[in-house]
Amino acid sequence: MLQIRDAIKNITLFQNITEEALEIIVSISALIRYQKDSILFYESDFSDQLIFLADGLLKVYKIDKFNNEIFLYYVYKNSMISELSNLEENTIHCFSNAEFIEDSAILTINFKKFKEYFLNDNPIIKNFIKELILKNQQLQCIINRELVFDAISKVAFMLINDLQVFNSLKRHEVAVLLHIQPETLSRVLQKLQRNGVIEIDKGRILVSKENELKKIYNGGV
Repeated sequence: MLQIRDAIKNITLFQNITEEALEIIVSISALIRYQKDSILFYESDFSDQLIFLADGLLKVYKIDKFNNEIFLYYVYKNSMISELSNLEENTIHCFSNAEFIEDSAILTINFKKFKEYFLNDNPIIKNFIKELILKNQQLQCIINRELVFDAISKVAFMLINDLQVFNSLKRHEVAVLLHIQPETLSRVLQKLQRNGVIEIDKGRILVSKENELKKIYNGGV
């Protein structure tokens, strides 16, 4: 049966590390087994663990507004599962859903302690990881916009994250950017205005209820 020390050494990230570093990782890690069809986490869950697949197979997917499953990718053994979004916090936000396709084992590492031991004293590595996380977040935005969000979610997401760009473009340019029809964009904006979520002042959008906009693309409405 796979042991925790061997599970760590099998992961590419930890190959060729010193014995001292290995002992530290062992001390803050756990090996947990799951049966086929078990759910590891759901989208929007939070975890305080850095998670790797030590054995087995994991499916990663999202659910769109119409409750359809959208397959993203498989995670194979000895690979990282966690999708990092922030190094400053001690919890990891789950971008998608994860389900085991076969009996599997995961390696969990305390995220806070891992940062304390290996990242906080090395600003170059820490800043490099932050840049990689930023790129990953941009990719996640594309996945949501193109595969998961409906028209109103696309508009709400852009109003929250790119309001300045939204207001600097003509409406038909925004529609092209979001891959929706100009008429659809107009209807969405009118609906948001009627509901008091936004105001439209001389063609410029002003956000009145930021939390309500976030709820739209986070599944709250």
